[in-house]
Amino acid sequence: MYVCSCFGITEEQVREHAAAGACTPRQIASESKAGTDCGSCVRRIQGILGRGTCPRREALDRGERTLISLPETPAEPATAATTATDPNAPNSAPAPQAPAYPTPAAA
Repeated sequence: MYVCSCFGITEEQVREHAAAGACTPRQIASESKAGTDCGSCVRRIQGILGRGTCPRREALDRGERTLISLPETPAEPATAATTATDPNAPNSAPAPQAPAYPTPAAA
């Protein structure tokens, strides 16, 4: 039976994604696009996923970290090319403004 008619996703496919580790409708959506168009299937996906086992949820219940911290990378310094083209860049000069009224043409 179809769960998501927008993308043709079946209950079987949702269950396969869940068996592969998807625990939330958002994770199902990232794998299959189900729930990303009209959204009417999201509650159905939630029902299929239920409150069953989820490896990440189980790890959280045990107090384990589930996300890996990435090392911080230093910000790249602004270059002349960046500041010249980016009006929001720090230390950039304000963009020239067009005159409010046209100037009279020279005769």
